[in-house]
Amino acid sequence: MSEEKQSKKLSIIAFSGDFDKLTAVFTLATGAAAVGYEVNLFFTFWGLDAIKIKQGRSPVGKGFLPKVFGIFMGGLKAAPVSRLNFLGASPKIFRYMMRKKNVATLEELVSAAKALKVNFYACEMAMHILGLQKSDFIPEVKDVLGVATFLNLSEGGQTLFI
Repeated sequence: MSEEKQSKKLSIIAFSGDFDKLTAVFTLATGAAAVGYEVNLFFTFWGLDAIKIKQGRSPVGKGFLPKVFGIFMGGLKAAPVSRLNFLGASPKIFRYMMRKKNVATLEELVSAAKALKVNFYACEMAMHILGLQKSDFIPEVKDVLGVATFLNLSEGGQTLFI
């Protein structure tokens, strides 16, 4: 594989379920995919919330504690801003400002990532801890991976942790 080919790969570990951090994940992913990069997104812990089929506050997962986390998290529509969340008003304010400035919203970025064939992967360990199964996620999730497999997949490109 040529040096140039290897450098056109971006892998992002999406650890956070925060609105602003997920916006950064999907902005980088769609930008890279749009200019020809292979893009791999690895969702772990709170990042998994972004790729759940059931959006909104719902008891997803096997067991009492995973269901409680599912109720508190709530998916993309309920993703809090990491700082100055103002009781949940900040994501709504950000979406308003993004639309007003003709900037893609988080939901539009996720749709673009799907259209651009960005690779979505779920973290096996985090899923096990949170009582989640592959069927709990959107169909675009290609596979459930362990860390070693994701690192092998990411080899030869840039890897970011957000």
